[in-house]
Amino acid sequence: MEIKTVSVAGAGTMGLGITISCALAGYHTKLFDVNKQACERAVSLVEKTLNQLLEKGKIAPDTSAQAKKNISISTDPEQLKADLVVEAIAENLTIKQDIFRQVEMLNTSKTILATNTSSLSVSKIASALTNPTRCAGLHFFNPAHIMKLVEVVAGAQTEPVVLATLKAFAKSIGKVSVDAKDSPGFIVNRVARHFYVESLLAVETGAASFEGIDSLMRASGFKMGPFELMDLIGIDVNYAVTQSVYEGFNNASKFKPSPVQKSKIDNGELGRKSGKGFYAYS
Repeated sequence: MEIKTVSVAGAGTMGLGITISCALAGYHTKLFDVNKQACERAVSLVEKTLNQLLEKGKIAPDTSAQAKKNISISTDPEQLKADLVVEAIAENLTIKQDIFRQVEMLNTSKTILATNTSSLSVSKIASALTNPTRCAGLHFFNPAHIMKLVEVVAGAQTEPVVLATLKAFAKSIGKVSVDAKDSPGFIVNRVARHFYVESLLAVETGAASFEGIDSLMRASGFKMGPFELMDLIGIDVNYAVTQSVYEGFNNASKFKPSPVQKSKIDNGELGRKSGKGFYAYS
């Protein structure tokens, strides 16, 4: 199967990163969001991100210019017509099912529907479709235009040719794909829960400070500590994944979400995107 055009649903952090990755690889990429302000913000962030890559010598001037030409951003649902549609919206089963129903009606039976869900069941998302065989998981990591790993997740009815096409597509945009089972958190987020949960528990019980833990993790070779990383990802997003994995494993105590994280969310301290999380940002 050949992919020439890509649509991305959701102009948030992940949708933006996926869009830039595809555009840099030469794909005509259409970014859709129902929120006009989100689209306007995405236009400026595309420009800013590409300029940063250019300044750091990561891409050439002509590559940057062509990538900008490859991207269109709009609230028009027609943006969702493509050979491959990647959903990168809220981590909510009902919302994801609703957008995929809309996408399925707009496209032909050959269009591949890929969900960027980090913890929800691909099979459950696909169950809302008339043709669930065309749906699979394509899970990028933040920041999507930099991180190389992509998890390719088969739903219960996903056709093998769809999975093969997604692996080839991931390679074409410079990613390394791994096969993942359709289980809570897949591979990375299941394993990574303890990086966050245990660190939060240490802070909750007074065993350490979040600054101290981050400092120790960096000294041990990690590029970022767990609290710096939660601020980057979004504390609300990270918490939602933990909650999903916790519920997916029948409320196993080892995955239990932290009240420290919940308190941050209740106070609107979501990390970099809100200006404050575990750390303050200008």
